[in-house]
Amino acid sequence: MARREYDQPCSLASALDRVGERWSLLIVRELSLGPLRFSELVRDVGGAPTDVVTKRLRDLERHGIVRRRTLRLPDTGVVYELTEIGWALERPMLELGRWGLHFGCLEEFAELEPAALPNAVRVLLQPPVDVRMTIGLRSGERSYTLRIENGWTAAARGTAERPDLTMAGHPAAVLGALVVGQPAEAAIEIEGDRAELERLRGMVVLPDSLRQAALDAVSGAESAAA
Repeated sequence: MARREYDQPCSLASALDRVGERWSLLIVRELSLGPLRFSELVRDVGGAPTDVVTKRLRDLERHGIVRRRTLRLPDTGVVYELTEIGWALERPMLELGRWGLHFGCLEEFAELEPAALPNAVRVLLQPPVDVRMTIGLRSGERSYTLRIENGWTAAARGTAERPDLTMAGHPAAVLGALVVGQPAEAAIEIEGDRAELERLRGMVVLPDSLRQAALDAVSGAESAAA
């Protein structure tokens, strides 16, 4: 089947011709946390058939968005990573994720896998330019590092070095602790200065409807427990 392209003299159409196919941006999402082997990418992208991931990677490589790199010894094999043009998609991707919150619901948070946690936190946070902070995240067997600086939150796989704050738990519980605090905070492990957690909460930006739904859920849980 031939690729469907807009073929219009429009930069938005041109962009969608390259990353608008299903799964393409989700591949970029996963590679924004660092290089991955093909099997790791198939696992983390979440439900895409292997042949579809192969096709999308081929297209992204052809457009100069993704490249393959052979690992140096003692590691072996090939990983996929973003090119300079691919990294330029990171900010638009997160902004699109923030726009998507207008159509989200709390039930979707409960379905998040550990691999989704770092980018989910990045979507929620809009830090001021004068804040510098290193955050460690752990969920399941996964560890991630968030570095906040100059109004931007960078993310990578791996254990944070000298973090100001570390949060560990199910993705839904971590996000709940950021959005509403207690009692969701009780469901996660927190290491570091609690004042840093409060400062982080002040950076969370949500659509009013979603924030109110979260507050209502907490209120309902507290009433049921009373």
